Amino acid sequence: MALGLKITFESFYSRMTVSEYIRIKLTRILNYEFWPYYLFYSPLYPYGLYLALRSGSFTYFTTTNPFMKYGGVMGQSKFDILQSIDPAYRPKSILVKGKTAPNQVMAAFRKNGFEYPIVVKPDIGERGIKVEKIESDAELIRYHNDFSEDFIIQEFIPYEHEVGVLYYRYPGEKSGHISSVVIKGFLYLTGDGKHTFEQLLEKMPRAYSKLNYFREKFAGDLKRVLHKDEKVLLEPIGNHNRGTTFLNGNHLINEKLVHVFDKISESISGFYYGRFDIRVKSIEDLYEGKDIVILELNGVSSEPAHLYDPSYKLLRAYYDIACHMKIIYRIARENYRKGYKRASVVTFLKDLRRHFSLNRKRKKMAGR
Repeated sequence: MALGLKITFESFYSRMTVSEYIRIKLTRILNYEFWPYYLFYSPLYPYGLYLALRSGSFTYFTTTNPFMKYGGVMGQSKFDILQSIDPAYRPKSILVKGKTAPNQVMAAFRKNGFEYPIVVKPDIGERGIKVEKIESDAELIRYHNDFSEDFIIQEFIPYEHEVGVLYYRYPGEKSGHISSVVIKGFLYLTGDGKHTFEQLLEKMPRAYSKLNYFREKFAGDLKRVLHKDEKVLLEPIGNHNRGTTFLNGNHLINEKLVHVFDKISESISGFYYGRFDIRVKSIEDLYEGKDIVILELNGVSSEPAHLYDPSYKLLRAYYDIACHMKIIYRIARENYRKGYKRASVVTFLKDLRRHFSLNRKRKKMAGR
């Protein structure tokens, strides 16, 4: 009787059995990939403190990538970073100022030859917040009206594979290293011929934290029974916080791949550590360095994202992160010795506070 009991959650607007609710909750509690980042990283805080004390500065990491604000921890313009990359590897993009009139946004859209679908994203942002795939003029204007900050309009790249490649190079080295490759598996809903769209959605642990968002997005399909094996793409944005599955792709690392990213990185002055989020037609093209489009380049905040593979072990994940923390420390130390200045701790903390405040505001706006 207890297992079949129905309970109502105000935020769900629908009904779910106790057993289904417990199953999803346990899945998200037992699998560290779903933990809040501040909780997941908490065992590593002492090591971070040790590195700061050893370096003699709590902002030692800000010299890791001298051309990025705070080394790429936060506050850097995604558009400016894209402009530093060889045009052969970057998507068509324009920067829209937050106070631009809607008619001017549409004029710039057409002048630059964009066609739908497109992707829009905050110029300064993280974790996939307020990144959306847009299909029409009305959606673009609605996004602009709802979002008062600067944002990027970027062409949508329909290539089959989305991959994250974490690359680093020590100052003075001609060739760098690739320490992490993550393959992104997008979030799909698969029909069974029995249950409605909404019922299937509620059974997905990866969709749990964004149920209201998906309900609004697919409002017209919620009561439809999906045919057996029918697939619906829920989330086209390749971000873990948006439900994307991150798979360990470290088996793809070899000398050819390193050579490709040595070439891509050589034109980016002052870059030593970060993750390239790319789309590519095939893995063969990836090794050949062709049909690669760089969606974003992130700096010191980049994680070795392969560790979010559902089969990865927690202790191994912590070991990998610690290794990357040491790499950041070593690069930052060498650049500091070369004369690059560390950021002021006071200024950094003020900006960090504003950064967290802004993210909370965006999450509230996005309903996530």
